[in-house]
Amino acid sequence: MNTAQQLKLVKKAVKGNPDAYGELIAEYQNYLYKTAYLYMKNEEAALDVVGTAVLKAYLQIHTLKNPGYFKTWITRILINAAYDEQKKFICHSEWKDNLREASHTEVSLEEKYDINAAITQLSEKYRTVIILKYFSEFSVKEIAEIMNAPEGSVKAYLSRARDELKRILKEDYIYAD
Repeated sequence: MNTAQQLKLVKKAVKGNPDAYGELIAEYQNYLYKTAYLYMKNEEAALDVVGTAVLKAYLQIHTLKNPGYFKTWITRILINAAYDEQKKFICHSEWKDNLREASHTEVSLEEKYDINAAITQLSEKYRTVIILKYFSEFSVKEIAEIMNAPEGSVKAYLSRARDELKRILKEDYIYAD
């Protein structure tokens, strides 16, 4: 589906057309699931979060001011739903093969585990910017919109998050010897 078709669907959905909204969700369902899985680290919990986000977005679609930002808007709703769900329970499952898919590089199983473990140690805002930048491939501007933060702050969060990941990974290898 091209951008013009998506914009047309978003405009119809904002006006209350449930079929248009359904087509949009069908277009974004894999993206929404993968993003939710990165937060929840569990298939069932990720599906619950997607369901919650899709429903919340449907109920609030009329509040979307700029149809061009639909993906950013629904991502914010998804992340908030994931945080709400995480507050209810602690998920102990490991992230799986999404790391290699999202980073587009060959990574050994041990490296995947180390990176996953390091990311889970980050604070919420640093973990969010890393996931949105490197797994969901959002721009700094889009991340700022999702997080409701200035672009400069997002750049600082990214820089600090990368430094923190380097520090965590370096310490893991120092203590592993």
